[in-house]
Amino acid sequence: MSLIQFSKRQEKIIDIVKKNEPITSEDIGSKLNLSRGTLRTDLALLTMIEVLDAKPRVGYFYVGRTNFNDIYTKLENILVQEIYSVPIVLADTTLVYDVVVTMFVEDVGSIFLSNDGELSGVVSRKDIIKFLMGGKDLYTVPISIIMTRMPHIVYTTPDKSALSAAKKLIDNEIDSIPVVEIKKEKALHVIGRITKTNITRLFVELGEDL
Repeated sequence: MSLIQFSKRQEKIIDIVKKNEPITSEDIGSKLNLSRGTLRTDLALLTMIEVLDAKPRVGYFYVGRTNFNDIYTKLENILVQEIYSVPIVLADTTLVYDVVVTMFVEDVGSIFLSNDGELSGVVSRKDIIKFLMGGKDLYTVPISIIMTRMPHIVYTTPDKSALSAAKKLIDNEIDSIPVVEIKKEKALHVIGRITKTNITRLFVELGEDL
C-alpha cells in the first residue's frame, strides 16, 4: 500500500505546530504569511488523519499518529463523480460586471468560462480584485481579458480519485477546479466542480465512519 506524502506546505505546518503547540490557525497562517482560509484544507487533512489534534479556543497540537491508511485508501477509492458540485459556467464574452454579480449571487469563489460549450477559461475573486485595482471599467470589459486560459487551467475528470483532486487543490493553492468530460479533438466540457468544501466535507464523513 502506498503511503501518503505531505506537501511542502503541510510539512511546514507540522513543523510549526511541533515547535509552538498549542497554536491557532491564525498564528500558523501568520508564520507562513497565508490566510486561515488558505490553510483550511491542509489543517482539515492533517487533523483527520490524526497527525494534528485541535481543541476549540486553544489551538492545534502535534499528535503524530501514522495509522491513517484506512482513510487514505478510502480517498483513493472514492471518485470525483461521487462528490462534485454543480458548476457555475458563463460565456467568456460576459462582461466583468456580470461575472462579479454572479459570484455574489451564487456565493462562489471561481467562475468557469466557455466558448461554444467548451471550457475556455477560469476566473477567481483574486483575478477580479487585481482587475479592479487597475482602475479598469468592469462595465465594458469582457471577462476573457482577465481569465486564466488553457493550458494553465487545472482540472480533473469524473473517473479520477477524490485524493488526486484534493492534491491538485492543495498543490496549486486554489479554491476549486472544474470537472470535465473530454470530447472529440480534446475539447473540455464542464460538468461539475470540486472545491475545498467538497473535500473537507468528505474528510468529515470518512472520519465519522471510523
